Amino acid sequence: MNEIHLGELNIEVELKDIKNIHLSVYPPNGKVRVTAPARMDLETIRIFLVSKVGWIKQQQKKMLAQERETPREFLERETHYLWGDHYLLSIIETSIKPFVEVSHKQLTLYVRPSSGKEEMQGVLEAWYRQQIRVVADPLIDKWQTRLNVKLEKLFVQRMKTRWGSCTPQSRYIRLNTELAKKPRECLEYIIVHELAHLIEPSHNSKFQAIMDKYLPHWRQVRAELNRAPLGHVEWEY
Repeated sequence: MNEIHLGELNIEVELKDIKNIHLSVYPPNGKVRVTAPARMDLETIRIFLVSKVGWIKQQQKKMLAQERETPREFLERETHYLWGDHYLLSIIETSIKPFVEVSHKQLTLYVRPSSGKEEMQGVLEAWYRQQIRVVADPLIDKWQTRLNVKLEKLFVQRMKTRWGSCTPQSRYIRLNTELAKKPRECLEYIIVHELAHLIEPSHNSKFQAIMDKYLPHWRQVRAELNRAPLGHVEWEY
């Protein structure tokens, strides 16, 4: 891994077999990485980065000001989120298979006696994955038809730096488990975003035109997603 230094900015440089250059700012402290085509020399990359210093600093400033969730301790009456609403946690020990139940403003976690934090977190994350699949499946059907694309496989998993990702070659998309905590329209936006990459892999003007045509308010939803209390997010140029 190479590095380029621009004043106080230390930028990691990764060369890969790709066509376009990608610049990313990562939480929680605004680490910067650029991924560039293997054939591109470091001086060309440096010139590109100099032109993006303002954008990098703007994203770092937003990131440091962003409200973030504190780590969950899995204590009684602790706040947890589902589809943008908050619920108070209740923990009940049971001898049957662990499960989660939601009623009114309470999220009840049924776990085996003496379950620790990691076990409870695992049960809740599995439940969040299930919630995303239940909501995502009809949305994917809807947007495959509208965009005239065909998805081969959906993965729902915990992701450290992205809300979603798309692999156009295999026609796979991945959704972050954390999306179950955000408003449902945020999940729909990410689904449209990733399916649109089956038409246009990059974030160029063609991609933005697709988003403008099919989801005209996508920028507002993206802003709402980025304003919500965050566990993880990535800003990419």
